[in-house]
Amino acid sequence: MPIPTGRLVVCVAVATVVVLFVPLRPPVGLFGADAILLVAGVIDAWLAPHPASIGVERVLPAALTVGAGGGEVRWRIHNPIGRPVHVAMADELAPSLRAGTRRVRLTVPAAGWASATTRVDPSRRGRFQPTEVVVRVDGPLGLASRQARRSLPGTLRVLPPFRSRQEAELRIDRARLLEIGLRSAQGRGGGTEFESLREYTVDDEVRRMDWAATARTGRPVVRTYRSERNQQILVMLDNGRVMAGQVAGVPRIEWAMDAAMALTAVATRLGDRCGLVTFDRQVRAMVAPAHGKAQLTRVVEAMYDLEPQLVESDYLGAFSATVARFRRRALLVLVTELTEEAVTETLVPALPLLLARHLVVVASASDPDLIRWSDGVPADAHSSYRAAAAVAALERRAQAAARLRALGATVVDAPPSKLATRLVDAYLEVKASGSL
Repeated sequence: MPIPTGRLVVCVAVATVVVLFVPLRPPVGLFGADAILLVAGVIDAWLAPHPASIGVERVLPAALTVGAGGGEVRWRIHNPIGRPVHVAMADELAPSLRAGTRRVRLTVPAAGWASATTRVDPSRRGRFQPTEVVVRVDGPLGLASRQARRSLPGTLRVLPPFRSRQEAELRIDRARLLEIGLRSAQGRGGGTEFESLREYTVDDEVRRMDWAATARTGRPVVRTYRSERNQQILVMLDNGRVMAGQVAGVPRIEWAMDAAMALTAVATRLGDRCGLVTFDRQVRAMVAPAHGKAQLTRVVEAMYDLEPQLVESDYLGAFSATVARFRRRALLVLVTELTEEAVTETLVPALPLLLARHLVVVASASDPDLIRWSDGVPADAHSSYRAAAAVAALERRAQAAARLRALGATVVDAPPSKLATRLVDAYLEVKASGSL
């Protein structure tokens, strides 16, 4: 079906004015003039190349990260005929990609190419798959055009932001200083893996003395240790309904992903092997523990398009699949929400399956609003009820955490912005103590 252009509308308006106000010989009726223009428009559309003959390409970035400045989308259009054509195109880009424009109009030279670009700055992570574009080609006179939908599938991966990257780097540097024997502000250090022998100094502990080497050399010699390497850490990311709620204006699953990325970055940089399991009612993805710079990329790729499922998570099923797949003793980090009902009814009965062989850390992001409401001074009846509800919710949360600690798990319950760093600190304490 021909699509009238703005030029045709202008021509019809001009013709109408001329017919009404300028006497013409022979007389031309208003409808006759408009009919002539409409017929010309139909012929012009018929002479336009069919949109299917126009080559269209879309070049998407391989991957973008939320909040990292975005990237560029490029369209390339090919004209196969021997005269220039005017082509308009509209792309199927999701609103959350925040594209500068989704529509372009180009003049493509005869048997040539033309291109256009736009910036995208995604506001939401996930997998975006635009599948169609609409192509409109003008006729030679520009009075009408032909339009058609074209299939142009593509994939754009938008990765979650690594909010705690700087804090993770600081903890990597601190842990490396501790490995070479320097003291940190927290006074941590030591390690359990033998590294070397050196001569005794006044600051050394007597228990580090190597008496055999001392007798052999005739000088006091001590052993130096470093934190063990090649230990195994496995992050278990809950993707059930409890992770769909927002805290501090962001879904809980986003804070959990940030914590998983921070722990993976620190552990792999310190020589340990870190992996990932994502689950809700079923296991969604498994990334085998490994070290090296590429492991963080694998972990991000496995979880970037997760959307919390509005179902109860099957902890027992996920734990059974995990211990069956990964038998080596490991530090298992469960990132979930400390909802009393979920903890009491499903997590507590399933947790002994992990504790029988592994060290377990349960991490959760607390709600700053609950703390603020519970600490505030009520000004009216509404705020009084809200404060009472907040106090009750915090008490139930503390009871859930106490039940997990009683079973032998370590609980990290921290504000959202501190969850990643507190979780990394818990890992470093386990590593320094040699309990793994």
